[in-house]
Amino acid sequence: MVSSKAGSSQSKPFKFNIFPYMTQCYSSVSNTINKTQYASQSSFKTFSFYNTNTQDPNILFLQHKYTITKEKKKPLNQMASALLLPSASSSSCCSRKIHATIQVPKLPKLSFSVPKIPKRNLGEELNIRDGFINTTPVEKFNVIDDRSHSSSSNVTTQLYAILEAVADRVEMHANIGEQRDNWNTLLLNSINMIILTAATMAGVAVTGGIGMPLLALKLSSTLLYSAATGMLLIMNKIQPSQLAEEQRNATRLFKQLQSQIQTMLAIGTPTQEDVKEVMEKVLALDKAYPLPLLGAMLEKFPAKFEPAVWWPKNQVLQKKNFSHEGKQCNNGWSEELEMEMREIIKVVERKDIEDYVRLGNLALKINKTLAISGPLLTGIAAFGSAFIGNGSWAPIVAVAAGALASTVNAFEHGAQVGMVIEMYRNCGGFFRLLQESIEATLEEKDLEKRENGELFQMKVAMKLGRSLSQLRELARKSASSRVDEFASKLF
Repeated sequence: MVSSKAGSSQSKPFKFNIFPYMTQCYSSVSNTINKTQYASQSSFKTFSFYNTNTQDPNILFLQHKYTITKEKKKPLNQMASALLLPSASSSSCCSRKIHATIQVPKLPKLSFSVPKIPKRNLGEELNIRDGFINTTPVEKFNVIDDRSHSSSSNVTTQLYAILEAVADRVEMHANIGEQRDNWNTLLLNSINMIILTAATMAGVAVTGGIGMPLLALKLSSTLLYSAATGMLLIMNKIQPSQLAEEQRNATRLFKQLQSQIQTMLAIGTPTQEDVKEVMEKVLALDKAYPLPLLGAMLEKFPAKFEPAVWWPKNQVLQKKNFSHEGKQCNNGWSEELEMEMREIIKVVERKDIEDYVRLGNLALKINKTLAISGPLLTGIAAFGSAFIGNGSWAPIVAVAAGALASTVNAFEHGAQVGMVIEMYRNCGGFFRLLQESIEATLEEKDLEKRENGELFQMKVAMKLGRSLSQLRELARKSASSRVDEFASKLF
C-alpha cells in the first residue's frame, strides 16, 4: 500500500502520473526489504523518505510517506485499478491518499532446445540455392584446394615483389641516363672553352708578349692544353653520350618487362616457372646495361662490333595462351605459316641484321679515330705553346692544333657518335632476339606447347611495323628471291 500525505490540509489536490516513478519506487523498496529482518510475521513493511528543499509540484511525492503492502496472488487488473483510482474515503479527508498494490508474478522457467544447423561451405550453399545437390564429399578436396590456393597466392606475391624491383630499376636507369646526358653536354662545352682559351693565349703571346707577359701567356696556354688533354682522355674513355643511350634503352626494356608482368598478373595464371623466367630476364638486363662505371662499364671500343644481348641465353619459350574461346586445330599453326616465318627469318638475317652490323662497325671505326685524334691534337698544341718565342713554327702548331682539337671534340661528342653506336647495337639485338624467338618456336615439334600461331604471327608483324598482308607479301618475295627491302619498316 502506498500512501501520500499533503503538507497542508488547505492545499488543493493535484494530479500527477505515478507510472514514471513506479519502477524506481519498487526497486528501492525491494532493496530495503531484503536488507531488513523482522521478528514478527506481519505482512506490512514500511519505509519513508523526505525531501524538504523542493518546491516543484511534479516531484512533490518525495515529501510523502509510502507504505508498500505485500499481498499474495493479487490480480493484475486490481493492481492497475488501485494505482489509477483513489479510494472514496480519501477524498473527504483533509489529507489525500492513494492506495495501490504492486504484485510481481513469478515467471515459470522455460527451456528452449535450439536445433543444430548443419555446417555447409560456400560451394554447397550455392549449389543448394541453384537447385543442384552435390553428392561428392567436399572434405576430400579441401586440402588440395587450400594447397593450390596457397601456391597460387605465393606465386602472385613473388611476381608483385619482382614488379616492384623492376619499377625501381626503371626509375634508377631514367635518373642515371639524364645525369650522364648532362655529363656529355657539360664536358663538351667546358673542354671546348678551355681549348679555345688556350689557343687565344698562344696567339696573343706571339703578337705582343715580351719578357714576363710572354712567359705567363705561354705557361697558361700550356697548362690549359694539358688540362684539356686529360679531360678528353677521360671523356673519350667513358663516352657519356653512349652511357646515356644505354640507360635510355635499359629504361625502355625494363618498362617493357614491367608491362609483361602486369599482363601476366591480369589475364594469366602464373606459375613458379614464370617467376623463374622473369627473374632471369631481370638479371640479364642488369648484366646488359650496368649502372656503375668502375669495374662494370661496357667496353666502348671493342675489337668487333656485336649486337646487344639483354635476354637469357637459355631462354625457353613456353606456351602462353592466356585465354581462348575455343580450341583451335593445331593451335593456330599450319605448314604455310611455318614457311612464312622461315622466310621472314631469312630476310631479317640477310638484310636488317647484316646492315646494322655493317653500320655499327663503320661508326665504331670513326669513333675510335676521333677518340684518339682529340687528345693527340691537344697534346701537340700544349707542346707547341711551350716553345712559343723560340721559333716561328711553335705558335702556328699551338693555335692550329688547338683549333683542330676543338673541331674534333665538337664532332665526336656534339654529334654523339657513341650514342649512334649504342643505337646500332640495340637495333641489331632487337632483330637477333626476333630471329631467335622465331627459330625456337619453330623447333618445338609439339604444336600445343607453342604459342598460338595467329597470335605469334600478329606479334611478329607488329614488331616489324607491318600488317599481316604485308608480312605475307614479304614472305612471298623472299621465297622468289626478289627481296629489295628491309624486313622492318620501323627502323
